[in-house]
Amino acid sequence: MPIPEDVTGEEIDKDVRQELQSLPKTLAEDVAKNLVMVARLIDEDPEGAYGYSKVALRLASRVAAVREAAGFAAYANQKYAEALGEFRAARRMTGSVELWPVMADCERGLGRPEKALDMAGAPEVQKLDKAGQVEMRLVAAGARRDMGQLDAAIVTLQSSELASNSVQPWTARLRYAYADALLAAGREGEAREWFAKAVEADRDGSTDASDRLAELDGVEFVDAFDEGEGDPEDSEPEDEIEDEGDRD
Repeated sequence: MPIPEDVTGEEIDKDVRQELQSLPKTLAEDVAKNLVMVARLIDEDPEGAYGYSKVALRLASRVAAVREAAGFAAYANQKYAEALGEFRAARRMTGSVELWPVMADCERGLGRPEKALDMAGAPEVQKLDKAGQVEMRLVAAGARRDMGQLDAAIVTLQSSELASNSVQPWTARLRYAYADALLAAGREGEAREWFAKAVEADRDGSTDASDRLAELDGVEFVDAFDEGEGDPEDSEPEDEIEDEGDRD
């Protein structure tokens, strides 16, 4: 697949660059460029990212960072079985538990929420950093909802992180998930409160909390005038048009 001229491969994280040092220089550069493209496209063009990940995988399947990138590209395309396989491979290579939450979410994607809950209670979770533990909590709550256990999902999300007033990278998503679960349980007043709190924490627009809040408040967004119509100021009022007809 073609690589844009502005991509040099130097854009990747230094940890990944260090992993690629085990490869011949030219090969390492090619792999790095494909990994840059995966990162660049994964949100806006998941299929394109997946294509570049397959190229990187073909070039360097024994590099953990490549397996991880391939996993995330497959995950973004809802290829959960493939993603899980790549994440497991990366974990075997590194011994890291960092991918544990997304692996559990792949189990959800494969229709195995019970397996995701088993993973949420595994010793590996205690080895995760705070962000990873919050992510695991989100996955576990999602698994509860998959199983129709709304009240359990709500309880799962109740935590010190949810109660905290400090805003962390995960705060908006955690509050949003809690609000969404409350709304699904018919607790609209509480849901509105937590969607509002999610909006306060959502500094980069990672959720649609503001839209959800507007929906609850009955706000509708409509265009000022329909597409194809001219500027309303350019049109004459009907009574003026009638007057002109009278003068003819």
